[in-house]
Amino acid sequence: MKFCEKCGAMLVPKKEDRRTVFMCNSCGKVSTQREKIIITEKTGDGKKSLVDVVDKKIDVLPKIDQDCSKCDHGKAYFWLVQTRAGDEAETRFFKCVKCNHTWREY
Repeated sequence: MKFCEKCGAMLVPKKEDRRTVFMCNSCGKVSTQREKIIITEKTGDGKKSLVDVVDKKIDVLPKIDQDCSKCDHGKAYFWLVQTRAGDEAETRFFKCVKCNHTWREY
């Protein structure tokens, strides 16, 4: 990275005629020094890291006491969705923990 000798701002490459020069965006000074620039980027240590999948099904929804109409299990996940106008109540969706049956309540 190069910096302007006059104001200290970072010099950026700019095309002039058929060559590329470094120019300061702050004061407009053009650098006359010629250098070969190599840009590299390294991330990590180069080794591939393996991720262990412990459980594919991760429950992120809250559980409540709600009876399933299909299997009569007493626990269900729930979430709220605004399905109608903004001045009306949300629709509550439930999903049985045991059989994955989904139903809604208005």
